[in-house]
Amino acid sequence: MNIDFQKCNGLVPAIVQDADTRQVLMLGYMNEEAYQKTLETGLVTFWSRSRQCLWTKGETSGNYLRLVDIKNDCDGDTLLVRVHPDGPTCHKGTDTCWGEENDSNPLLFLSQLSDFIEQRHREMPEGSYTTSLFRDGLNRMAQKVGEEALELVIEAVNGTNERLVYEGSDMLYHLIVLLTEKGLRIEDLARELMERHQPGWKKH
Repeated sequence: MNIDFQKCNGLVPAIVQDADTRQVLMLGYMNEEAYQKTLETGLVTFWSRSRQCLWTKGETSGNYLRLVDIKNDCDGDTLLVRVHPDGPTCHKGTDTCWGEENDSNPLLFLSQLSDFIEQRHREMPEGSYTTSLFRDGLNRMAQKVGEEALELVIEAVNGTNERLVYEGSDMLYHLIVLLTEKGLRIEDLARELMERHQPGWKKH
């Protein structure tokens, strides 16, 4: 990864983002030494422009930023640093330096679950229920979606909301497995719904 540290007198902006929630947490600056220390320690380190020294975020508060990965932008002079934060990021005690809450959006987990199921599809580890579904074949996967959908309907009519959520989760999991087998993802369904939401959309 070629980073142009000289473009801004040895420093590059580093945008810090929560790897799970995608929330932007803060903006710092790195020189080459800070960048290398971040890679070596796994703890995000910046160059302090006010103190003129390296500082590892959290070294006094304990609220470290644990590195997930770093990406360079198209011009080679801005970094996107994805992290898992150990608590509030801002020195004022807020989750972000803009005073926003860094709440996890449960919908994002569906994408992570799709990634996980795709990994199962590639690796097919022994002892995995997901692996057993892939080995049983497409017809069995489709059957499981139908069975879970029926259980969902039964809970909706005669059950509790708690059981409705439980059975709906089962159905959604098996649907993602089926989509994966067909080379699709849950995002493909989301895109279809987005298209239907546009003015002028007509049923195929």
